[in-house]
Amino acid sequence: MDYVITTIENLAGQTAFANLTVGNYLMILVGCIFLYLAIKKGYEPLLLIPIAFGMILVNIYPDIIAEPSETANGGLLYYFYQLDEWSILPSLIFLGVGAMTDFGPLIANPASFLLGAAAQFGIFTAYLIAAISIIGGADGPTSIFLCGKLRQTEYMGPIAVAAYSYMSLVPIIQPPIMKFFTTKKERAIKMEQLRPVSKLEKILFPIIVTIVVCILLPTTAPLVGMLMLGNLFRESGVVKQLAETASNALMYIVVILLGTSVGATTSAEAFLKVTTIKIVALGLIAFCVGTTAGVLFGKLMCKATGGKVNPLIGSAGVSAVPMAARVSQKVGSEADPTNFLLMHAMGPNVAGVIGTAVAAGVFMAIFGI
Repeated sequence: MDYVITTIENLAGQTAFANLTVGNYLMILVGCIFLYLAIKKGYEPLLLIPIAFGMILVNIYPDIIAEPSETANGGLLYYFYQLDEWSILPSLIFLGVGAMTDFGPLIANPASFLLGAAAQFGIFTAYLIAAISIIGGADGPTSIFLCGKLRQTEYMGPIAVAAYSYMSLVPIIQPPIMKFFTTKKERAIKMEQLRPVSKLEKILFPIIVTIVVCILLPTTAPLVGMLMLGNLFRESGVVKQLAETASNALMYIVVILLGTSVGATTSAEAFLKVTTIKIVALGLIAFCVGTTAGVLFGKLMCKATGGKVNPLIGSAGVSAVPMAARVSQKVGSEADPTNFLLMHAMGPNVAGVIGTAVAAGVFMAIFGI
């Protein structure tokens, strides 16, 4: 009988119930909410599902991300996380994004660069408070990359989760700001069809951008270089296999590794801190200011062009691709169902990706990295 009781006690001691805290249950609940938003609402499921599941796993079994010791190997997700710290996964994400992105709308309307630059205003405004304001660009890979370079890896989990959360919640955060700063007449403005972009222009674009940006800010080479290399795979037309691999199989493998490892950094002990709340609040401020700056600069361009630019496309200057562009289209179509802004908004949207990478390079230059 004593053997049976001891066995039951040992089994009970091995369950997670023996060690779970209130904080762990809270984080598990947050993970479930993220899964609901991803599956039911469709908010960036490719990102939120692995992040949320990693969040649930680490709060049930913390050793899944434990560091190796003399007597034991590290947890599974610890090794995934090392690829984040070494900036490998963020750079590979940019490779995949480049292979999936059509820079045609940006090339057809170079003024989109200005809207993408204006949306970075939120990042530099929040920088007055803290350098890690890069999360205001809603660009998870860039946030992780810069966090690693600044050696602030202890904040990588909250920063990445915050950045990806803003990206997922763009349809909720942006529309109120866009509507507040524009009139219905402005939102209903129809823009002229973009000019056709030649194949030569599309091939030269990634080459020229890489040379110019990396000469000015060499530290951006891992991000901008990979982004443009992926795009060159796509546009050159001679390496279809590489373009397909970068934009499909490799991209999705990297998303799984990055998402689960980032989610696994959100244990209750590491995440439920005042610092985390400050990071989330700071990023939200930066994101809202960036959206506002993009819309206001869009209004300025609207007046300068005699009403030919719809201010809504300025909000797409944040680097949440392509969600921010879709939101511009959605809000514009609410004002006029026949309005089609998606392709016009993609210009500032992809410019925002480049702009956020450049902003990261500026921060690294400021800190002498």
